[in-house]
Formats: sequence, structure tokens, C-alpha cells
Amino acid sequence: MRPTPVHLSGKIVRALLRALALVAVVATLWPSYAAALPTFNRQTGQNCQACHAGGQFPELTPYGRLFKLTGYTLGERTLPFSAMAVVSDSKVSNTTKSDDPKADFQKNNSLIFTGASAFAAGKITDNIGAFLQVTYDNYAAQSDDGKFHGHTSADNMDIRYADRSIDASHDLIWGISANNNPSVSDVWNTAAAWMQYVPVPSPTSSRFIDGNAPYPGLAAGGNIAGLTAYAYWNQMLYVEVGGYRTAKGVASFMSAGVAEGDKTKLKGTNPYWRATLTHEWGPHNIMVGTSGMIADVFDDPLDTSDLSSVHHFRDIGVDSQYQYLLDPHTVTVQLAYTRDRHRVPGFLADQPVADINGDPLPNTNASDKVNVFRAKGSYIYEAKYGTSLAFFNQTGTSDSALYDPTRVQGNISGNPAVRGWTSEAFWTPIQNIRLGLQYTVYDKYNGASHNYDGFGRNASDNNSLFFYVWGAY
Repeated sequence: MRPTPVHLSGKIVRALLRALALVAVVATLWPSYAAALPTFNRQTGQNCQACHAGGQFPELTPYGRLFKLTGYTLGERTLPFSAMAVVSDSKVSNTTKSDDPKADFQKNNSLIFTGASAFAAGKITDNIGAFLQVTYDNYAAQSDDGKFHGHTSADNMDIRYADRSIDASHDLIWGISANNNPSVSDVWNTAAAWMQYVPVPSPTSSRFIDGNAPYPGLAAGGNIAGLTAYAYWNQMLYVEVGGYRTAKGVASFMSAGVAEGDKTKLKGTNPYWRATLTHEWGPHNIMVGTSGMIADVFDDPLDTSDLSSVHHFRDIGVDSQYQYLLDPHTVTVQLAYTRDRHRVPGFLADQPVADINGDPLPNTNASDKVNVFRAKGSYIYEAKYGTSLAFFNQTGTSDSALYDPTRVQGNISGNPAVRGWTSEAFWTPIQNIRLGLQYTVYDKYNGASHNYDGFGRNASDNNSLFFYVWGAY
């Protein structure tokens, strides 16, 4: 499919120029000794490039992976607080095929303060460290009068005990992680928790940007409570296993701020595993790995009394990453694939469904499969100028349970297929600030390229331009 040409409106151009001017002033006035020193930089004394590929947070280098695996304990204890914030602008290609554009495309083509995160992170003792994130969403809810309201809640959390045994013949790093998001403890950029890295705005104008396009993931999601054990042998073989439960009792802080009706409630302990093989030679490093999780999730988070109301998920994934790190060049190639098998509770299976005309559709499925593949290549020069290209493809079984004859987000095929590309250019004028411009194009959405919602909307109508300014200190 040939991508739709990008036309920047005067409004977004003016917003972009204002942001560039602001960053240029900041870059000029920013003291050189203070450049890019969030909490981990202050602790280790290293610049962003040491831990992050091309300085692009949060993607890790081999040194960054060792820092995380050793429990965030390298260096000296220092002020353990940092913060980040995002300003962004999303523009959907076609907003005309909608009954209510203001609801379907909130804040479309408007520069907005998306939200911010606060971090408490770093070394606690020689063997214990933590990464704790709390996030404020400036557009978390909207009242009947149309006014948006912000909300703060727990985000990614990872508390570790780690140790290392090393001599001339072996190098073993091992540890235990208490965390609230399966794979947040992972150190490779193809992990489900990390491959999507740019914070995603909540307004519906951002519903089609790359951050909301399909990514390989784990059905259990975040804000649960897990304990995993890991070992990394000779910087070659990595293995991690553990289990996750509902975040409650002493672990309730891991879902703090999340409404009860929005929490993931799990039945029992749900296993998670991860294994990778890695090799490093000169400026090159490569990883191939697999991961998976089995999760039993209650249908209604507010009612966990009925054990037959559980959704059973089995996620199995494979992934790979190649990096070339030699100043002034940084090259990263990522591949990730996940297959999810979902068995629904009995009361949701084999249910009759009729289309908008009242004609019967096949009964709903007892189980479904969804496959998600994503590939991405990126290049960064002098840790300042970067570009990337990503491909995503989601396929799966058709199910009448997905039938939804509504405009924009509807699905009349009952098929989950989504396919497209995202190109990005970004600039890091100083290590604390990144400006990026992404363009995401779709050639398939909700199972079709044309008229996927039954009201004439095509996949290409969802093509979206996304501009962001992301700062951290």
C-alpha cells in the first residue's frame, strides 16, 4: 500500500517551531556539567550513552543491562529521585467519518501536556536497589461537561536483591525481583514491557499512533504483584522464572491509584518465564530469546467469587535483538512475535450474535488465538539524530464476539487483523530532552482495509502523525 502523503497544518507547524525554539534556548543555557543526570546517571557518574543505546532512553546497552541485573547498585548512593514529562500533538488523517468528532478525536491536532512520572530509583544497599514509578495522566477522565481530569497511579515497579560471583572461569549474576508488570524486570528492549517506549496520551486523537498499534505482549498486563528469580551466566545465558498474583495486602502499593474496576484480578499464582542466549563481539551484540506466561484472569474485577468466570490466557513469544554500538553510530534491529491463546469463561462461549440488520452471525467462540509480530530498525548518529522504521502485523481467529457496528472503532468482520508501518525521526539536543515525529500508516484495521466499521471508514483514514517532546531529569 502506498502511504498517504503527510500534510502538516499551520497549527502543528507553529507548535513544532515553538517547541524547537524552546529546546534551542534550553540547550544553549543548560550548564554542560548538568547534562542528562537523572538519578542513575548521578549514581554511576556515567552519561546517558553508557546505559542507553545512542542515549535514547529507555533502550539499554550491555552496560545498562548489567546495571539493571546487578540490582541498580553500581556506583554510590545519591539523591534517588527523578522525573519525566511529555508534551505531544496527535493528528488523525481523516476525522470526517464520525458522528461526534470531538469525542472520537479529542484534542486532535492540539499541543497538550500529556502527563508526567516521578521516580524513586537507585541503590539502597550493596545488594538491594529499586525502580519505582508513579505516573500522572493529565487526561485520565472526562466529566459530562467535557472537562478533563488528571489522575495519578502506580506505574512500573521493580525492587531487587542481586549478587555477583566472578573469577577467571565464570561470571554469574543472580537475583530476585519483586515487580508489578511481567517482563518489566527484563533487560532487553524487545520485552513486552519495554518495546513500546514513548508514553502514550489518553485523548482519543492518539488512539491510532504507534504506541497504540499492536505490540507483542502478555495478557495479564500490569499493576499485579510478582516475584521472579533470575540468573545470568557468563553474560551468555539468561533465565528468569516466577509467578504473579493479584496486587493486594502488603503488595497493594503496586496497584495504588488504580480503580478497583480497572485492576487485573488473578486466580491463584500465574507462572512467567524468560530465557535468552546472548553473544557480544567488539561493538556488536546479539540476543535470541523466548518468554511466556499463563494467566487466569477474572472476568469481573469486582466479583472474584465465581471461579468459573475466569479467562485463561497462554502467551508464548520469541524475540531477537542486534545492536552495533561504536561512536558515532548506533544501530539496533528488533524482532518480536507473541502468540496468545485465550479460552473464555463458559458463559461467554457459544452465544448468539446478530448483526445490525438482525441477521444471525456465527455463535461466539470458546477460544481464540491472536498472533502479533513487530520488527523495528533504528539508527542514531552522535547520540543526537535518529530515525527508525517499524512494521506491525496482528492476525487471529475471527469471532462474533468482536462484532461492533459503531463508527471509527467498530469491527464488522469480527476479525482482529491490524497491519501497518511507523516511521520516526527524532533529535536529542541535550541528553535530557528528546523531540520525535512519528507517522503511522495502516493498510488493515479491525480485519479489513476498507469499510471496516460498516460506515465507510478505511484503514488509511486512521493514519496518524504524532509529535512529542519528552524530557527527563
